[in-house]
Amino acid sequence: MTAQGTAAATNETATNYAGGSSHVGVQAGVVHGDVNVYETPAGASPAEMFEIGARLLAGGMPGKARELIGKAVMEGGLTGNRVCFHWQLALVSGRTRHEMSQEHLTMLRHAPTACNVTGGDAWADGVRTLCRLLDSAQRHDEDLRPLLKDLDELADPQRSMILRHVQLFLEGPLEDDMWRRALDSAKRERMANARADRVWKFFEPRPVGPRVREPRPPDITTGTWAQALVSTAVLTAASLHIAYLLARELQAVAILAYLVSIGAGYCAARGGVDWRFRAERRREKDERLAPWRRTRNAPSGGFADDVDRSFRHYFARYVPRDTPRSVWLAETAGIRRCLRDEIVELYREQRIGVERISWLIRYRVGDVRKRWENGTLWDYRRELSTPPATKLLTLGGLALFFPAVVRMLASAMEIDPLSVIRSTAFALPAGVIASRAWLRILLERRRHAADHAEVSRIRKDCESAYRRWKAKLADKPDDSEMAAWLDCDRKMLLDEALRHYRLSMSSLIAHAFIETPARPGRSARVRSGPWRHERYKLLLFLLTTDGVRQVNAELDFTQGTLHDRDRTNYRYEAVTAVRVRQTDDDEHDFKLSLVNGEEIHIPAMAPEAERLQDEPSGVVSEVTRDAANLRHTLHVMEGIAAEGKRWIIRERQRAEQTAADH
Repeated sequence: MTAQGTAAATNETATNYAGGSSHVGVQAGVVHGDVNVYETPAGASPAEMFEIGARLLAGGMPGKARELIGKAVMEGGLTGNRVCFHWQLALVSGRTRHEMSQEHLTMLRHAPTACNVTGGDAWADGVRTLCRLLDSAQRHDEDLRPLLKDLDELADPQRSMILRHVQLFLEGPLEDDMWRRALDSAKRERMANARADRVWKFFEPRPVGPRVREPRPPDITTGTWAQALVSTAVLTAASLHIAYLLARELQAVAILAYLVSIGAGYCAARGGVDWRFRAERRREKDERLAPWRRTRNAPSGGFADDVDRSFRHYFARYVPRDTPRSVWLAETAGIRRCLRDEIVELYREQRIGVERISWLIRYRVGDVRKRWENGTLWDYRRELSTPPATKLLTLGGLALFFPAVVRMLASAMEIDPLSVIRSTAFALPAGVIASRAWLRILLERRRHAADHAEVSRIRKDCESAYRRWKAKLADKPDDSEMAAWLDCDRKMLLDEALRHYRLSMSSLIAHAFIETPARPGRSARVRSGPWRHERYKLLLFLLTTDGVRQVNAELDFTQGTLHDRDRTNYRYEAVTAVRVRQTDDDEHDFKLSLVNGEEIHIPAMAPEAERLQDEPSGVVSEVTRDAANLRHTLHVMEGIAAEGKRWIIRERQRAEQTAADH
């Protein structure tokens, strides 16, 4: 991540700084809690422990793998060719011969017998070749050609697993031959299985399904229905009484006016309701989507703030073609506000991170951009504009209704004035009340129907987008693939350093890596698995007879490319101290101080900020250190800091003593 300009002085005589070896900070990430490949269930059988151990070994965590496989073999009595092969690899992976305890060396030597290796399948062939390979590592005068021929004839995955895991354990000429084969394999496999097209998917969280705001039910009270029904009954009774008077006296013209008033009233009411609905709905949408409306600021650091920042990010990113960014952002401010409020309302109570609905935010923003580009973003204004025919129907109906009512009432007054006045006195207020009540009922029902149609369309589109996104993530790489690709990247950097310094593998006393996340980039892991990062900062230490060669590089893990190399050389006497600070949260902090005052300060792993509630404390830190082979790195660097060049002599003596004992 970002470099820190200075570091605190460790004593009064030297000023230490991180410089090019930057201080890497903390970066939270995604935890795939639904992927469980490393967690050992309570009461697991020996076979289950072995399978989990095999997955841990494939994921680059040999420490935990040898613990589980060893327990399955030594305590559970599990045997078999495949079991023996994985156990042997777990015992040697990630450490040199003299880093192994006497107990583990004994286990390694007796593994074929303990596991009852029999038959001639591919796993048995792998065990035999591996045993010969490990025995030949200390016999520098042995003809290696038959052994290497057998190795080359091994099938995969046995051959590739041997090349990946035994490198540190080997010595002498055999080490160079194995390194060349391991490097060739890394060159072939580093971009295999469509890595560049799939790595980014590992950092995508499991998406949450789409939710849309359900339409508000029609707001029609019992009182409104009572007003509508009672007033309609009164109006109908009064109208029928007037019709009876006209029919009794056979007033043909008045009856015709009566019928015209009914038809004209119906047309005016029908057109008026549609006109009113369109006008109110358009006004409501205009007000809701108005860019000038004030936006409430979400509380900082909360879910609403995360959603707000995500919408701002994608609206700023998805700018339509041939549109200035400022115009786009200004004109869509109201839409952005409405979409944000809807997402916050729908997902706030679900206790999920915004990253799990980022796909939905992207889709909604992309849909706005698409409608902007094809000119349909503001189509509701055209769709809700009142057609001239509706206006003509309404105004024409009113123009006929009132004269017809006047003509009808005039004729009725000539027949029975008192009765007509009484009926009219009831009909007029009843008509007003009925009109208002039925208008509210009809508008609410139409509003609900329109909302339902709009929500159904949005839900259908979002569900289609959700299915497309899930299908896109279907070939997400598993953790073992990520580990294998990272191992290839480490080998590429090691090869680059060896070629630059013109060194061979056998000429190295030791080599060690430290890896940390780098910005910008995301991080993710599976349950109980190590953190994986989109970008890494790799530090490689080469220990030679002349001193330490340090190579720093940034790795774009998605593309498998190395950038920003930085090389530093120093003698063993120049290393004044190596400090490893371990916190109560099991986080390790690495500092290497040189005699000139320079300090290399690197947190060796990201803290466990994203630990799941049911994960034991420290488990993620442990497997992340295991995957980074931090134990071997600290063994090498602490030895150099404590003993300097004498450490080399002592290491060689320890190696010779180990060989003599076995």
